[in-house]
Amino acid sequence: MDSDNLVDRWLKRGAGFRDHRTTRLIRCPETGTIVRTHWYTTEAGVEVPAVDTDQMREIDRIAIEQVGPNLFQMMENAGRSCALTAIDMLGAGWRSIPIVVLAGSGGNGGGGICAARHLANRGATVTVVVSDSAGCAPVTEQQLGVFRAAGGVLAPSPIGMAPGLIVDALIGYGLGGAPRGTTRVLIEWAAEQPASVLSLDVPSGMDATTGESSGPHVSASATLTLALPKTGLDSPAAGALTLADIGIPREVYRRVGIDVPKGLFDATFRVGLRPTNHVG
Repeated sequence: MDSDNLVDRWLKRGAGFRDHRTTRLIRCPETGTIVRTHWYTTEAGVEVPAVDTDQMREIDRIAIEQVGPNLFQMMENAGRSCALTAIDMLGAGWRSIPIVVLAGSGGNGGGGICAARHLANRGATVTVVVSDSAGCAPVTEQQLGVFRAAGGVLAPSPIGMAPGLIVDALIGYGLGGAPRGTTRVLIEWAAEQPASVLSLDVPSGMDATTGESSGPHVSASATLTLALPKTGLDSPAAGALTLADIGIPREVYRRVGIDVPKGLFDATFRVGLRPTNHVG
């Protein structure tokens, strides 16, 4: 990776921070440049670096093209953890509480559809609404096909439904401007519901780097963020934060110039997060 571009990305990430207490100065391992970075802390006290949209895109690229795992494997891992988090949120009686999964046509939607399958396999009452089922990315279409073949319930719209939990899997970290069309309608519908909302990776409509939004966005009760936390998640709209391991090796992070601590997940696949209180 070009060193100037890497530094630019780190600096751009720092420019979006809204709370200096969650940041500190570190040396970029690839260039030696001192930069400001954003950190979170797990329940066990392990400090975890956050990444911006450009860095997460590069992490995905290196995993898919060079090291592994492939996109479908990461999506399966994300979907399983999302299903488990949904069950945790609902508590006793989760099988009888209606769940609506709002799924986009990209990778985030594929993870949501995968979560719906795992929930349905365990007897949950779950319905999937896809924002654009005719325009799904290939791997998302594959997840949708498996869900259909397994007898999963699909609906063209959530209007009239009264879920106990909404899973927001519409956009993820790849937001490109204000939500439009059906995606916007689904976000606005979710905002009107009394149900708790679990966002997958990033609340839809929120910029993963800055935490800001240029249009309607999901205000989540909880967010299950994937691989590494995103810099924009230090926002009330993200709710309670949990980090999920989707199987990306530390070698991938090393190639991007990110030092991920060993034993981050220990014997688990999900860890709770809070912003690290650094001054500087």
